[in-house]
Amino acid sequence: MATDKKNLLLLFDRPKEPVFMPKGDEKKAFEVPADYLSDKYKNIGSQVTSRFGEEASSQIKVSRISIPPLGEILELARSENFSLFIPKHRRIAGKLIDIFLGMRNVDDLLAVAVYTRDRVNPYLFNYCLSVAILHRPDTQDLDVPSIIRSFPDKYIDSKVFGEAREDANVVPVGSRVPIEIPKDYTASDLEEEHRLAYFREDIGLNLHHWHWHLVYPFEGTRVVVDKNRRGELFYYMHQQIIARYNFERLCNKMKRTERFINWDEEIKEAYFPKLDSLVASRAWPSRVGNQKLQNIRREVDGINIDVDDLKRWRDRIFAAIHSGVAQGRDGNIPLTENEGIDVLGNMVEASILSPNQELYGDLHNMGHVLLSYIHDPDHRHLESFAVIGDSATAMRDPIFYRWHAYIDDMFQEFKQALPRYTEAQLDNPGVTVKDIQIETQGSKPNTLQTFWQQSDVDMSRGMDFQPRGSVFIRFTHLQHRPFSYKIQVVSNKAREGTCRIFLSPKFDERGNPWLMRDQRLMFIELDKFKVNLKQGQNTITRNSNQSSVTIPFERTYRDLDTSRPQGGEALAQFNFCGCGWPANLLIPKGTPEGFPCQLFVMISNIADDQVQQTITGECNDSYSYCGLKDKLYPDRRSMGYPFDRTPRSGAETLQQFLTPNMRVQDVNLVFENKTYRPKGSI
Repeated sequence: MATDKKNLLLLFDRPKEPVFMPKGDEKKAFEVPADYLSDKYKNIGSQVTSRFGEEASSQIKVSRISIPPLGEILELARSENFSLFIPKHRRIAGKLIDIFLGMRNVDDLLAVAVYTRDRVNPYLFNYCLSVAILHRPDTQDLDVPSIIRSFPDKYIDSKVFGEAREDANVVPVGSRVPIEIPKDYTASDLEEEHRLAYFREDIGLNLHHWHWHLVYPFEGTRVVVDKNRRGELFYYMHQQIIARYNFERLCNKMKRTERFINWDEEIKEAYFPKLDSLVASRAWPSRVGNQKLQNIRREVDGINIDVDDLKRWRDRIFAAIHSGVAQGRDGNIPLTENEGIDVLGNMVEASILSPNQELYGDLHNMGHVLLSYIHDPDHRHLESFAVIGDSATAMRDPIFYRWHAYIDDMFQEFKQALPRYTEAQLDNPGVTVKDIQIETQGSKPNTLQTFWQQSDVDMSRGMDFQPRGSVFIRFTHLQHRPFSYKIQVVSNKAREGTCRIFLSPKFDERGNPWLMRDQRLMFIELDKFKVNLKQGQNTITRNSNQSSVTIPFERTYRDLDTSRPQGGEALAQFNFCGCGWPANLLIPKGTPEGFPCQLFVMISNIADDQVQQTITGECNDSYSYCGLKDKLYPDRRSMGYPFDRTPRSGAETLQQFLTPNMRVQDVNLVFENKTYRPKGSI
């Protein structure tokens, strides 16, 4: 039997509905063997399968195979939430992923997936099947639906679902209008941190974080986890998140976020997510202000951890940084100039690639866990973890950024100990960047413009037990006007180079010019691409939608019916490239009066950049933060170069840092406080 592999994707539909109910727009039904039905439906198996089989447009045959024992995978109840940060959850996810990866062919994968779907936790199932599809050679050309389509409750104001159910039961499909989510629904302006809610609660931003951890799981078979420069990518992607967050804070007249460095002090920030759960039995809990981390004793989650454990792991990691050597299980591992950051990233994140998890512990993940259970550390109130405990929702909470500011500070401690880049390592002799200009339609030169945009997305695939048909929600998000770079470069000979484009605020929160040692941490990467220079004058033009950082809007929300390549390797790459920074957040918000920024452009020496590999049909629109599928990271330099190290002696300011192959242009970032509705909307 040769199953159409696309049938696997039907298992993501309406995760709480039984597997035998018709799935997808075509209303296909699985012919489920009687012994595959969960205990709840076994006694009435023939009745329900025949009933829903009659309602279906077609039947999908499911093979009977020998199902591997599920064991502790079943210990996570279907009504519980699931978190990759919790060691027990991570462990059982690794086991289920290995089961899915171990199936001989698509028929067997479909069989074991149908069997497990109504038995294991829905969030766990969705994650593990997604990872397996992304990494199996026979399913890589399938589109993994965005998690927002299966679990909209992780992103949408809880009040929406009551209205959605009402509309679905009363309003005919063709007459339904989008349900609008208020832009401000989690707090009022009395809460200073709410100024950043548009960024923290951006749906695309949180989908990026979820998809990154889908592409880079830290538990499971080694071939899935051990990707090129994975630890360094963990460092760099999160470093850029903090840089971008601090950029947004300055745009909103707020100081940079404070590291969460004293783990015995009260956390002043509160967060009330206003999210209900359609799958788990509890709504997402809140955190009131001025709570402290406490030791966790939660037998049900298999967690027994003290705040002091974090401190011990922190001290051991700093000892490795300061000595330049990590203690591996089988001997010492030097933290070298170029590879040390990769070792350190794996150590801090505590993936299975950690050189010695017994010694260096689980700092990053357990920090998330301690914060996520701060409201109920001993399970006396039977509460689940808060949004900071789930990679799909963690970025909504202000404490995420304070925690990761501390994690980034650990990496910067290592970076500061490295040799500083010399002028020779930065220069590209014979190449001079003469001029930079940004062109934005309808704006003055060197002006970037942002505004509010409303967009619609269909939630119906995640809404269980209601009449079929689209259920659109309308949300408001930051957007920028398309722009292009025009860069004038002179070269003394024909050559290749790498164009690196970054943006930074021009002044700090006090309105003073930056010292370079501080400004380097504020540069956000906008683009990176190869250029072919001819001898003499060159004009490089590049559109903002070509950025190596972002993915298009429709790919963020995984519109599986449009803009999709047809089959083969191109489609596999499209699937992988669901990982990427949302295009609507490429440019920070700015201010109505104009926020002064500095645009940095560098043409670096290709001899020190280039990675020798053959890349065919790749999707490279987001490799800066996500790498390339099954390939080496396509830039030999350290991620974040040239700003990843302390500047050389004498380069106290950005101007003093520049070499002839670099140039800086003042840019004005203007926010238009106006909301644009979707085209053709009511």
